[in-house]
Amino acid sequence: MPVEAVVAIDLEKERAEILKRYRKLLRSAKPFLQNDDAKNIKRAFMMSAEAHKEMRRKSGEPYIYHPIAVAQICVDEIGLGPTAIVAALLHDVVEDTEIELSDIEKVFGKKVAQIIDGLTKISGTFEYGTSQQAENFRKMLLTLSEDIRVILIKLADRLHNMRTLSSMAKDKQLKIASETLYLYAPLAHRLGLHAIKTELEDLGLKYTEPEVYKEIARKLSDNKRSRESFVEHFIKPIKKDLDEKKYKYSIKGRPKSIYSIYNKIKSSNTSFENIFDLFAVRIVLNAPREREKAECWEVYSIVTDHYKPNPDRLKDWVSTPKSNGYESLHTTVMSKPYASEKTGRWVEVQIRSHRMDEIAEKGVAAHWKYKGNDTRTNDTFESWLSQVREALENTDKGKSAVELVDEIKNSLYNEEVFVFTPKGKLIVLQAGATALDFAFDIHSEVGARCIGAKVGGKLVPLSHKLQNGDQIEILTSAKQKPSEDWLRLVVTTKAKTRIKDFIKEENKSHVVHGRDLIEHRLKIMGIPHLTLEITNQLRAYYNAKDANDLFYRFGKGYIQVDQLKHWKADREMHERKQAEKVIQLPITDGKTFTKEIKKLHGERKDADALLIGEDMDKVDYTLAKCCNPISGDDVFGFVTINEGIKIHRTKCPNATELMSRHGDRVIKAQWASQIQMSFTVNLLISGIDRAGLVHDVTRVISSELKVNIMGLNIGVNDGLFEGKITLMVHDTDHLDLLVQQLEQVSGVVEVSRGE
Repeated sequence: MPVEAVVAIDLEKERAEILKRYRKLLRSAKPFLQNDDAKNIKRAFMMSAEAHKEMRRKSGEPYIYHPIAVAQICVDEIGLGPTAIVAALLHDVVEDTEIELSDIEKVFGKKVAQIIDGLTKISGTFEYGTSQQAENFRKMLLTLSEDIRVILIKLADRLHNMRTLSSMAKDKQLKIASETLYLYAPLAHRLGLHAIKTELEDLGLKYTEPEVYKEIARKLSDNKRSRESFVEHFIKPIKKDLDEKKYKYSIKGRPKSIYSIYNKIKSSNTSFENIFDLFAVRIVLNAPREREKAECWEVYSIVTDHYKPNPDRLKDWVSTPKSNGYESLHTTVMSKPYASEKTGRWVEVQIRSHRMDEIAEKGVAAHWKYKGNDTRTNDTFESWLSQVREALENTDKGKSAVELVDEIKNSLYNEEVFVFTPKGKLIVLQAGATALDFAFDIHSEVGARCIGAKVGGKLVPLSHKLQNGDQIEILTSAKQKPSEDWLRLVVTTKAKTRIKDFIKEENKSHVVHGRDLIEHRLKIMGIPHLTLEITNQLRAYYNAKDANDLFYRFGKGYIQVDQLKHWKADREMHERKQAEKVIQLPITDGKTFTKEIKKLHGERKDADALLIGEDMDKVDYTLAKCCNPISGDDVFGFVTINEGIKIHRTKCPNATELMSRHGDRVIKAQWASQIQMSFTVNLLISGIDRAGLVHDVTRVISSELKVNIMGLNIGVNDGLFEGKITLMVHDTDHLDLLVQQLEQVSGVVEVSRGE
């Protein structure tokens, strides 16, 4: 059969599949449609299909599948209406095709154009050392106060990209998954999109820690039958009582997400087998609005009649909803022993109404659906939105996009504390908030003049951590003013921003003085101008957060100006070494480096990757000290501002942040297999102490495996020992062999790699 005929048949199939997906979208949207909505959706579909007709995704599928899928997620999984569907169908056309924003505004109006503008990445070049991802995230957040649908569509877009990430190259998978875990999953959490947040976290883990993900998924699958059997046994008496009392309800047990189990394993430093609350039981009541709260507590009473609750684990978000609108009653109860078990196990039980369940799954979109009915959820959610707006409004005061993203991110995952003013007004702050946070939440001037507080009539310091139910009175003095120490006493974005603003005003003179000192000394040293490049070099050399921090430290005298001679000497030595390299600095981003390394490697396979070991005489790179990569580790390169390229492990504690904030400076890197190298690695070892243990451990390392020990530190407490061994290995295979041998030593319980 001729090739042309095959292509024609495939294209026909694709056209049929595109229409099938479009019609499914229309069916799902039908309940929301009014007036000209269906026509507008059709126009948007036709414009998108035409604009993307020559484009394909990495999987080889027609590109139009993606916008249709994003629109489908907006309808089915978030509950958005016609305007969002139109915007979702068109969300990539301005960025990827010839169509301009003005064209969209002419056809679909200002609102749709505004949403698409918020979804379109910023193009052009960025100042050296800034973060393109952070700038794009800031642009998207700026639309939050105008139209929250921008972020909801972006989350739908990110969810579909994560679901189809398997067709991307491994380095792209890592970059996108890291950004998802760092920014988008916390954002979905804050917007109350529980189902989307959970899936984004699980998919993020699938690509950042594939082995861990597979292992937990396998274990969950292996014990699925016994888990279902246990849940059935657990809910049987509860169902009997609910049926007798004629409640309308649904009840089910669901496993905790792979990511939450992974986090629990990490935070508790335990194994999968030692985690008992692997699932939660959810009871959803079909209760009328006015009876919801009462029925939730009645069902709580039924559950605790059968199982003893843990009083410390009762969470009442029915009386006081979370700031993302989440309402539910959570309790953790002890089950009775089941089957061959000798003891019961802790089980989390969630009790909520159908309305609360919809808000819990679909978040802010469902919250808006019920907006008129509940001022409590409105007030708390609006409180968080106002904090975000405030942080965004302060971006014109010299705050970088990276700082802004960090501040917003820090407010996304936090639990909350509910406290009251002397007049009984409820204030919701993030958990860990202090009396000083409370003072700044009342008013900036109250915070700036705060000298202490009274909680329940008792005097407490600024650092006092607030507890649920505290009633707080703030004490002020006209003589008080904020200091840098205050930044350690607060956790909320609002308080930190206000304190920094006060300090910046105070410190302006030190910054100016410091800059003058540096410029004057550089001229004496023969460097006529303090350029941006030199400022960045000094900032990196003295480990300053930004240029102002650098100038301030010199202006305050924390760094003496004669120290600049050491910087100059080190700089000259670095430049001599750099002059010998084939690829010259400064390289400012990953794309530029990739072009250069391809030229260097020619037609070789993986020509776009830095070869560690082989390229040392051609490229300025070092192994990062934060994670100490060794041969065999999965690694990536990161283009720093002044210190060449740093090689990090993909499991480095800083990897997620680097890839999220500066993904444009990440490059491919791999080990040169033929080069024999030695690497320093830290091993953490623990177990039960006995006579001769240290001798046996060192014998295995030095005598049997011929490994050089660089450092050994073992401490004993109550018959248990913990230690850290620093040694030299060749690669991960060598390290794995060493760990296996050490685990055979009598008394050793656990051996793991440290940072």
